[in-house]
Amino acid sequence: MARTALPRVLRPHLAALRMLLVLTAVTGAGYPLLVTGIAQAGFADRANGSLLTTDQGRPVGSRLIGQEFPLPRHGPGGAARPDPAWFQPRPSAAGYDPARSGATDLGPTNPALTEAVRARRAAVAALDGVPPASVPADAVTASGSGLDPAISPAYAYQQAPRVGRARRLAPARVREVVARHVHGRALGFLGQPYVNVVELNQALADALRARG
Repeated sequence: MARTALPRVLRPHLAALRMLLVLTAVTGAGYPLLVTGIAQAGFADRANGSLLTTDQGRPVGSRLIGQEFPLPRHGPGGAARPDPAWFQPRPSAAGYDPARSGATDLGPTNPALTEAVRARRAAVAALDGVPPASVPADAVTASGSGLDPAISPAYAYQQAPRVGRARRLAPARVREVVARHVHGRALGFLGQPYVNVVELNQALADALRARG
């Protein structure tokens, strides 16, 4: 029995439908599955958000996203105050909210930025018990993303005595924890040394739990 030929007008539509199905299978299913499989097999930690967990496996944050460490609030309203028992991050115009990453967009000659830096310097100096002139620049200026978890080693070491006093730990022991978390320049020459404040605080918490 002879096959019925498709009408000429339908042939391009059928070819387009076949191409749609093939590309949907390849780019919509095959490629994502391949990339996901490679990521999970070789880079599972990064692919899953570079999460930090407690000794019990409970997620407490991401190595890639900074966060605040405030005192518990006991009522509505009012700005959160930094908890002296934790190392504090640099300021964030986004409030460390990943959904609204961004900077203040204030220029260096803007009086609002000058006043904000002055107020932050005074607050940090009072919290850490140091002269305002010794406060590092990253302690009073926000990053471009508002999510940067890194602080300078100078700022981390400045906070060590205050954290030690709040936790009744010897300053030398706190500085030792900081020293173990100082990262060098990328490839030995790019950027500046830094301390990931989220990792540092998690290491501090782990050390306290181990002490009992």
